[in-house]
This record gives sequence, structure tokens and C-alpha cells, in this order.
Amino acid sequence: MSSEMAKATKSTPAARLVPQRYAMKQLALALLVVSIAWPECTAAPPESTLSPSKPRMYVLLWFDTEDYLLEASDDAALRNATFCTQLGVKANFKLVGEKVRSLDQRGRRDVIEALKKHEIGYHTEYHSVHPTPAQYTSTLGWDEGVAEFIRREGRGVEDINRIFGTGPTWYGQPGSSWCPQAFGAMRTWDMPVYMDMGNHVGLGGRPHYYCGILTFYDLRHILRVGLDRSEQVEEATERFRAARQELLAEGGGVAHIYYHPCEFVHAQYWDGIFLDGDNPPREAWKKPPAKNPEQIRIAYENFEVYIRWIKRTFDDVEFLTTTDAAQLYRDRARRRTFSASEIREIAGKIGKEITFQRRGDFAVAPSEVLALLTGALRRNPNLGDTSELKVVLENTPLGPTGIVPKLEEPIKTSWSQFIRTTCDVEEFISRHGRVPSTIWLGSTGVPPEAYLRALAGVIAAGQQSETVEIRPATLSAAKYVRKDSTQIWGWLFPEGFHAPELMELAERQAWTIKPAILDRSP
Repeated sequence: MSSEMAKATKSTPAARLVPQRYAMKQLALALLVVSIAWPECTAAPPESTLSPSKPRMYVLLWFDTEDYLLEASDDAALRNATFCTQLGVKANFKLVGEKVRSLDQRGRRDVIEALKKHEIGYHTEYHSVHPTPAQYTSTLGWDEGVAEFIRREGRGVEDINRIFGTGPTWYGQPGSSWCPQAFGAMRTWDMPVYMDMGNHVGLGGRPHYYCGILTFYDLRHILRVGLDRSEQVEEATERFRAARQELLAEGGGVAHIYYHPCEFVHAQYWDGIFLDGDNPPREAWKKPPAKNPEQIRIAYENFEVYIRWIKRTFDDVEFLTTTDAAQLYRDRARRRTFSASEIREIAGKIGKEITFQRRGDFAVAPSEVLALLTGALRRNPNLGDTSELKVVLENTPLGPTGIVPKLEEPIKTSWSQFIRTTCDVEEFISRHGRVPSTIWLGSTGVPPEAYLRALAGVIAAGQQSETVEIRPATLSAAKYVRKDSTQIWGWLFPEGFHAPELMELAERQAWTIKPAILDRSP
């Protein structure tokens, strides 16, 4: 152990003994840490050219607080929360609904009060009990899937409000049971941040917005320390130093450190009983074995030494809550007023490939571009004087939620029909909050990508014409969403589980994806 690490090993009061996850789940987590690479999702968007006054590294420390079988995990959560509070570290605890009710029923106000000092997130109603979110939404569309997610998971949100006196500010899926409809439910619940491990959607390993939600998912840097051997602390500090240097060289950025309180006291994860889709009745649930006292001591010591070392060693590293992160990565495009010249510049950058655009300290998603350009032409259909033209981007429209038609060859429509269609599209977005799946040019339906390409061409040209040509276009932003495969679902699902319709719906929501840009102002 290095001298600086030795300084960080100040003793911590012993906690009550509590329970870590079974081998297959540990392997699954390890695979998520290194992340499965796929070519189209690994290219990172260009970094901002803004000059930060002093780059900083930000750490999101979070705990999946989910085990409601063993009381020992209550004590582990208490110790984790109390340690962070005493050290002055902001942490984030993601709670399962049944866990919250168990704490309340067991009279553990001490745990609840300790957790309340940190940021509270939501981790579904029962976590691993089948069907999990990706299963029960896998054959549903957007609206039905959002409604079903709220039906099944809404009780837990209500119980967190009731028992903690405040609602959760963020959400993350159980295991790898990710679904795009969860983002729709979050919009309904006014829950602004998604944070978890996985690779269903990713933007070069960096924070991004998806469906208008700030998303910390598939990040490059996951900087856990192992909990099994003392020498793992030194290994973790080296990884942390390397990540810090990389992020500071980029002008600052964020990394994950995550745990489960039960990891500190369980020899296996509590929910191994649901492995491979198994769903035994509650009376048949078996409690996992506990770690022995020496294993528990090493687990707590490794974690606490590591976090204390980070806190005391670097003055340019800061622990964040998700609320802090939402402010640092706030969406500066939202409620921004765009001038005619800005809209023309945005239009001029649109071609056959439809994706987000980065503009200094903010970015616009494809759905936002479509809303802006549609609004601009709607307000100035004759393309006359634009000196007074301004368009406000109120929010992020969702992507199409229905089947999108194909356009193989260019077609033409009259100027009159194109303007009438533009009015219809604006009204559709205003009424439904999403991009139409089909854009109707009279009796002819075209994909929204083709419409946006034509719309951009009209605005960039700045003049009317007798006809408007609608040419094929591609949503290239869809490359940031994984294709369905057994690799993206993992240990919780029955062997061979697939959700092609779910991932196609997720791909259509790539209309909403864009980088989350760090506020680098002094």
C-alpha cells in the first residue's frame, strides 16, 4: 500500500454484518464494466472547443439498494450512507419499491434517515421478479408500453414519496432489463436523469440526452474497487489516476463508481433465484449465503479506503448527485430562442444522413431540428423578410412511435402541398409531442427523415419553388442504439431471449439523441 493510501485508511466504526452476488451475475457485471463494443456505437462525438477555466473530474457514486430478503443488507446500506455523509461525499441510492416498504415495515427509520441525506433514485417495484420491464414491454408499442410501465412500477414511486417524504429524481433498470418506454414514464413522473450500467444505447461512452432525459449510461469510465482482496485498492487507484488524466485532458468529464450494499455482506447476490428467467413463488425464495467476518471486513475496508483516498487526494475531483449532474449537463437548447440565421445554419448542415448537431455549448437532436425548421417555415411560408423570425424550442419531441414507411426513389410535390403539410406536422408535434411516423403529402406518405431533408433544403435555399423534391434520407443517429441480440440482455433472462420490436422502437427514438455538454464556465 502506498503512503498516500496509508493516510487514507483511517479506521471506520464497524457496521453490523450484512451480505455479494453469485458468480454468473458477477461475470455479467464484469462484462458491462469493460462494455461490449460494437463499431457503430464506439465513435465519440467531437469534444467542445470551449476553453474551461479549470477542468474538473466528476464522480457519480451510486448504490443499487435492492435486496429486501435479508435484514443484513439494511445494515450495509446504513453503513454505506453514514460513511459517505461523515466523509462529506455526495452519493446516490437507487431504491427498489419493495426494499423501501421492507425498511418501513421493519422499523428501520435509522436507515431511511441515513439514506435521505443523499440523492434518492428508483430501481423498479420488485427488481428481478419476472416479468421485468424489458419482458413485459417487449411486444408493446410506445403508449401502451409507457402505460404498462407506470401500472407495474408506479406503486414504488408513490411509496418512496410516502416513506421518504420526497420523490426519486432518477431511475435505472434492474439488471439489463432496459426498455425505451421507461423514458416515457420518467417524463410523466418528471424524473430528469437516467443512470445505470448497460449498452443498449450509447454515445461514445459519454453522457447524452435520450428522449429528453439526461442519461449516464454506457460510460467509458467505471472505476470500482474490488471487494475481495486488499491489493485491489492499489489496482483501483491506478485506474482512477489514468481516467482522471484522460478526462482532465478533455476539459473535464464524469465517471461512475457503483455498488450494491448487499455486495459487502453477501457471498452471492440475493436475486440469483431469478436466474435465467426462473420465477419461484415467494415462499420458495432462498436466502443467499453470507460472507464471513473477514470477507466483510475486507469489503468495507477496500471501499472506504478507496473513496477516502479519492476525496483527500485530488482537489479537482468532485462527487456529484444526479441533481448536481443535471445542472452541470443542463440542456441549453431547451427553451432557447433561435434566430432566423441560426435556423438557416442548422438547415444548411442537413443532408442525407440525419443526426444531432453540436453548436458550441449546446446540441440539438434530430427531433428538435425538425420541430425548429417546421416552426420556422410555418411562421414564414413565403420565405420573405426573416429579420423578426424567432422560434423557441420548448422541449424535445419524441421520435416516431409507429412504423415508418420507406422511400426508395425521389418524389416531387407542389409548393402549396408542402406548406400545408408543414402546418399539419407542426400541429401533430404540438398535439402528440412526437415526430409523425408518416409525413403526409396529400395522399402520399413519406418517412420523416425524407421530409426533414426536403424541409432543410427549402429553408437553406431561402426561396420558393414550384415544386419540392423529397429525396430518401437515413436516420444515421440510429447507429447509437444496439441491434437486438442475446448479448444485450444477460443473466436475468431465459436463454435465447430476444426483443426485436423493443429495440426497433428504441432505434426510432434515436431521433432524440444528442450529447450532454458539460458546463465548463468558471
